[in-house]
Parts: sequence; C-alpha cells; structure tokens
Amino acid sequence: MSKVLKLRSERAQLNEQLQALAVMEAGGDSLTAEQLAQFTELETKINGLTDQLTRAESAERIAAASSVPVSEGAQGIAGPPVSHVSGPFTPKPVPGEKMAQMVRLLASAQGNQQDAARMAKEGGFAPDVHMALSTVTPGAGGVLVPENFATDVIESLRPQSVVRKMGAISLPLNNGNLTLPRINGNTNVGYVGEEEDIPLTGMTFDDLKLSAKKMAAIVPISNDLIAFSGINPRVDQQVGLDLTVSMGLSEDLFFLRGAGGGNIPKGLRFWAPVGNLVPAPATSTLNDVELFLSALLLRLEGANAHMRMPGWVMAPRTRRWLAALRDGNGNKAYPELDMMMLKGYPIGLSTQVPINLGVGGDESEIYFSDFGDCYIGEVSGLVINFSQEASYKDSEGVMVSAFQRDQTLVRVIAKHDFGPRHVESIAVGTGVTWGVGM
Repeated sequence: MSKVLKLRSERAQLNEQLQALAVMEAGGDSLTAEQLAQFTELETKINGLTDQLTRAESAERIAAASSVPVSEGAQGIAGPPVSHVSGPFTPKPVPGEKMAQMVRLLASAQGNQQDAARMAKEGGFAPDVHMALSTVTPGAGGVLVPENFATDVIESLRPQSVVRKMGAISLPLNNGNLTLPRINGNTNVGYVGEEEDIPLTGMTFDDLKLSAKKMAAIVPISNDLIAFSGINPRVDQQVGLDLTVSMGLSEDLFFLRGAGGGNIPKGLRFWAPVGNLVPAPATSTLNDVELFLSALLLRLEGANAHMRMPGWVMAPRTRRWLAALRDGNGNKAYPELDMMMLKGYPIGLSTQVPINLGVGGDESEIYFSDFGDCYIGEVSGLVINFSQEASYKDSEGVMVSAFQRDQTLVRVIAKHDFGPRHVESIAVGTGVTWGVGM
C-alpha cells in the first residue's frame, strides 16, 4: 500500500470517530470531559495526518514529474517541450481523467504498454501518465493499473455507485482479507438489595470478515472515440464515464442483493436480519405508507443503531410513485422528495434494485440503512484487458461482435467485499408494488 493511501485510510478512521462525537453533541447530548478530551485529541491527530498527507502527495507529484524512463537519456526528451503549467486559472483535474487517458492509450496500442508509453510521450500527455505506462506490469492476462491511478478511479466511481454515494466506508484489504471485531451482546447492569450478590455480566463479541471477491465488467467503447488524437478532455471524460458507470452498476448489483457465499459478496438484502424484513402493506393509502416507512426507521432506532449516515435506496419507479402521492387536500405527501430526501434522510436511486420480484413479477424493495456502518473492503489494484476481436452480450442478451461494430472491449477486474459492522443497521421493505403500470 502506498504511503498516500495508508494516510488517507488512517485519517478516514479517525474522522469517523470524531463525527460520531459531533453527531452525539448535535443531537442534544452533552459530551463528558473524557469525550471532549478525545475530540480534541482526534482533531489534533487528523490535522497532523492531513499535513503528512499533503507532503506525501507533493512528494509523489515531484517524483512523477522528475522521473526519466529507461529509454530516455540524461538530456531528457529530444522532442519539443510540452507545457504543463499550473496557475490560478488552470482547470481542476477531473477524478479518473488520467486513468481514462491510460486506458485510451493502451486500447489504441492494443495493450502494448511500450507503444502506449511512446504515444503518451509524443502526444504531450502529463509526465505521470507516461511514467505509469512505462512502469505498469502485466497481471491476469492484462495490465495492472498503478495504485495511484486505481485510487483515482475509486474516487470517480463513488458518484456512480449508489452504495458508495450513500456513504459506505472504503477500507483497504491488505493481503486480500480484513477482520473487524464487533460487539453483539452488551453488559447488563441492574439494582441489588442489601447483602445480595451482584450478578455477573459480560459482553459477547463477533467479527465481520471481508475477503476479496473478483468483480469483472466489460465496457464496449467505440474505436472512433479512443482513436489516438492527443489530449482531448471531452474524450477522456467519456471513456472514464463509460468505465465507472459499468463498474458502478456491477457493484450495486451485488452490494444491494448479492446472496453471498463462494465468490459473490453478500448485499444489504441478505445481511438484514429476518426481523428487519418488513412486508409492504396490501393497500396503499397514505396512512399505510406512513406506517410502513416508519416501521423501517424503527427497526434501526429500536436497535440503537449509530445512525451516522442513514439513507434510503430504492428503484426510480418507487420514488416517482411516492412523489406523486397526495394527501386529502391535494398537497404532495412528501414534498422533500424533490430534493431527494424522505422523512429527513437522503435517497439513492438505482436501477439495480429489481422491480420484477415476487410471484407476479412486479414487486420491488426499499432499503433503509446506516451506510456509515457499512464497509467496502477493496484491493487497490485494478486489472484491465483489451480486445477488438472478442464478442459480448448486450443488455438484451444478444451476441455482438466487437470487430463488426468497430469497438474495443475493455475488461476491468477489481477485487473487493462488502458488509456491515452491525447487521441491525439494515432494514428492507419487501413486496413493494408501488408504481406498477406507471
């Protein structure tokens, strides 16, 4: 793991503890002297890590800019100089842009990293793109993406994956595994009479074990789009968007409803305890809807969930039906849905929430979870492969030839796992038929 990634992970863990104290105080609870001291200590440590992170990132940028590939002499590149001047009017880098440039160059070079590095140098790409292409190593039959680029992709993936967007915490999987201890039974304290024995009590513990599962996504990209034509921000953004959308959809498919076991992550639906599965009402009056939604909230509140980053995930069909619901006076029942909020908590929409469940094939689900208690453990490396001859199945299951369509197939392989620290932090509404026929 790079120094930068390690520092980011440490800072994120400390920030989680600090935010928990802040939420406690914002909720009206007064912090004890010990908690105030802990808050100050956490703040000091976070500021210190931020300073270290700034220096480490600066060192990485300097190392990238100062590197000289083996194929160059001490005099530097013989071609005309390329300007990479930064200033107050320099556009802010787009997350994932350099990864998209790397993919486009490798696709143009048919996976030949030496040719891609040469094209980067001659085309005026940033020095760190050239350096990355000069140093990438083969892996799983493709090319192993450098760690700093892989981290950049994960950041750009966050808005595309609803589970990440809702606040699930990303943790590194060192050696492909991570174990997080958790308390699943608290101590009991009561009153005793005079000369009565004080009863024994204790805490019970459990573990959340995350182990790397392989996710693969195939992204067909037009050869006209990836044709080598120098630096083109619009093209790079489109390539990056194609990659992250496909990866985000694949993640959500399993982070929401993966059954677990074998090589498949277990998703929210199957992490939820049986008691937290709430069937939707048979009728859809406003009173029934209100009781149903409140029951989902109560499952977490009644279990003393931390409620650090609670939120809803639902299919677009469900959200549109709720937005159209009116009270007896013709007013919107939930006007906050226009701001993607429901009962005070944010909403995430995903087409990966099915709408074809149940006997009639028309049921959906609603998830309410404390996403601050959900973890994505991931191996930082990504592997990408390229082919202009392979075939693939489109969204309707029709076999398509990349050669005939003049496309390049980019296969992205990532390894990660998903799970909650406490299963009580997840509630699922089942059998939701709202919006059928819309």
